[in-house]
Amino acid sequence: MMPIAPEVLAALPQAIGRPYYAEWSNDGGTTWTRCGLVAGSAQVTADRTAENRYSGQAELLGVGEGRTGINSITTNVRLWQGVQLPRRDPVWFPAGRYSVSHTSRTLHGISVELEGLEDDLRDPFPVPRTVGPGPARTLVPQLVSEALPGVPVAWRPGVDPDTQVPQIVAADDRWSVLSSGSDSTGTSTGIAAALAGEIWADARGVIVVGPVPTLNDPVVWEIARGVGGALVQPQPETTRDGLANVWAVSGDGGDGSPAVGPAFAWDDDPNSITYAGPDPINDPGAPQRLGLFGVRVRTQRYSSSLITSYGQAAQVARAKLADSLGVQAALSLTAVCNPALEPGDVTAVEVDAGVWERHLIDSISYTLGAASMSCKTRTTARRL
Repeated sequence: MMPIAPEVLAALPQAIGRPYYAEWSNDGGTTWTRCGLVAGSAQVTADRTAENRYSGQAELLGVGEGRTGINSITTNVRLWQGVQLPRRDPVWFPAGRYSVSHTSRTLHGISVELEGLEDDLRDPFPVPRTVGPGPARTLVPQLVSEALPGVPVAWRPGVDPDTQVPQIVAADDRWSVLSSGSDSTGTSTGIAAALAGEIWADARGVIVVGPVPTLNDPVVWEIARGVGGALVQPQPETTRDGLANVWAVSGDGGDGSPAVGPAFAWDDDPNSITYAGPDPINDPGAPQRLGLFGVRVRTQRYSSSLITSYGQAAQVARAKLADSLGVQAALSLTAVCNPALEPGDVTAVEVDAGVWERHLIDSISYTLGAASMSCKTRTTARRL
């Protein structure tokens, strides 16, 4: 979650206003020009499962078009949302930095389609190129700055930026190398994935490399029912799309050196609905023998040319498992929008009176100025 004072977080349901504004820049963010927004036009989606973590649309007021105004080639837009509490100045939060992908003139201003900065990193290389060897700390900012000059890279605890990345041939685009792309053989070449992490452009427009979030992460927001709390309308729905309870991860540079792994990780919690059995690798018959007739094994394999040790493979396997477990659920936060909330945050939700569940936020959607927001979440709280 973005920084937010405890007293502001506690007072969100009592906010008396939700101000907002936009800024635009044609020089890569060196300078920004403030502009207005048509009421209700700015819609934002933050989704850690999407190609671009932040995307949206808005109708800008008081702006021109073309080379010196809003255009779909060089223009970046930043959105801001505020919380107005009684007897104090508004508290402002970033709601995404975007590239403008499409413009159209309207009766009041200019309508823009907005895509996160990841979009600029997906432009193909002019020719295949060699990347590395070297530490991730050096290679990632180098690749980012080529497409997004001046945009910083931040490293969150839980990934090691000093991990050595072997030499790879990059044939596609920077994002494939940075995130989780693959070569012609299907072997992954993504740096962030090989660090057991993920990479994204956050609400400030900073490129962030961080660990894969899990439901064991600290709870950042408690969402209670009733007076003084966020009114929550749980919409139970479940799906097994993307579910895997066993991961096999290996490393193969394709250069004749011995392959690494595979290293395995599986759901070993007997109380979990996605329990994979005591040892699905070495004793796949155990569920039948022990009468565990509800066990279902769903396996995924992952191989990366950037995994160079068994320990690294095991770390990636655990991260892949954490990201693929969980029953999909839907929550509609109908009374309060928390502008500091980010995809990947863990919340504690009172789904019924006195009944609390941990939910990992996969996606958030809201309209600037509105008091409510909707979240798609993941939870393993529902047990057998």
